[in-house]
Amino acid sequence: MSNDESTTPDVIDDTPPVEVPPSPAPSLASVPRAVVIEPMTPSRSFWTRIDRPFVFGFLVTLGGLAAVLLGLALSNLATVLIYIALALFAALGLDPAVRFLERRGLSRAVAVAVVILGLIVVVALILWMVLPIVIEQIASFVRSVPAMIQEFTATDLYATLDRQFGDQFQTLVADIQKFLSDPGNIAAIGGGALQVGASIATGISGAIVVLVLTIYFVATLPGMKKGMLSLAPARDRARTADITDLITDAVGGYVMGMVVLAFFNAMIALVLYTALGLPFPPLMATVAFCVTLIPLVGSVMFWVIGTGLALFTDPVAALIFGIIYLVYMQVEAYVITPRVMNRAISIPGSLVVIGALAGGTLLGLLGALVAVPVAASILIIIKQVWVPRQDARV
Repeated sequence: MSNDESTTPDVIDDTPPVEVPPSPAPSLASVPRAVVIEPMTPSRSFWTRIDRPFVFGFLVTLGGLAAVLLGLALSNLATVLIYIALALFAALGLDPAVRFLERRGLSRAVAVAVVILGLIVVVALILWMVLPIVIEQIASFVRSVPAMIQEFTATDLYATLDRQFGDQFQTLVADIQKFLSDPGNIAAIGGGALQVGASIATGISGAIVVLVLTIYFVATLPGMKKGMLSLAPARDRARTADITDLITDAVGGYVMGMVVLAFFNAMIALVLYTALGLPFPPLMATVAFCVTLIPLVGSVMFWVIGTGLALFTDPVAALIFGIIYLVYMQVEAYVITPRVMNRAISIPGSLVVIGALAGGTLLGLLGALVAVPVAASILIIIKQVWVPRQDARV
């Protein structure tokens, strides 16, 4: 046997062959057809594939009408929404005082009662002491406008302007005096006696509504927070509660800070107008308090108003008032405001400017008042929610 031959014997397979049945001829239905994707043409757009175009158009029209009606309803409810926003704003401003009393051992109900009673007493004192004086001085101011202009024409400033501009300046002063001396023009400026009376009545009723809503919101603020938190998922409620407390603390501290700063401005205006012998000190103090509540530009606005009105009475006193109040504005900006606001709210100066401009443009005075705390609230949400989620993405 050679090495090329195998030593294993051949195995004979006796298994009969298995017959494979022939496969049936494929039918035309079973042959897969090529899928041809036709490009979307204008004739085969979305609108041609709507089964019931009339029903679809009817529903779209109903949706548009519903949106229009909702917009009209919101526009008609604008005054009510403003009242609610002001009351909620005031309630958040009073809440720090309530919690301060709670930390001193008083119960929530007693603390709320004390704060509300103090608010009512302050409002009543303002209405009893300030309002009659302000009304009387407004009337006196209107009556004294011609005499103030006559006194202004006897000053050195008038003589300087007269030499500079000549007959044109004299004509301008005469026209202003003639216009302000006509009671009809003064009534037209205010919209007429009937409209002024209606505006006063509306303002008083609105103030009463805001006061009542403020009292209700202060008393039920914890319940309102709890109800809002119940809308959040259970796993996120603790975190949401912390963020809500941060926001309400910031808003409340901001409101209290703005009230304190406005009070300082009112006292400065009262002292300066009284010491310099300028007219209507209580009226100007009230104007200073209301105007300086506006963030960023309130102090500048009152500086222009106070200096401009004092100019008609005594140019030297007006110059002294303008210089002293300008110095106070710097002290307020760099000393008083940081001490009052730093604990309450932390927001970059650029956001303060942008927020005040945007809020004033969209909602006027209310928008300017709430713009800074709203911006601070958005900043808190970004820092506490969005930034951690972005940091978690690796």
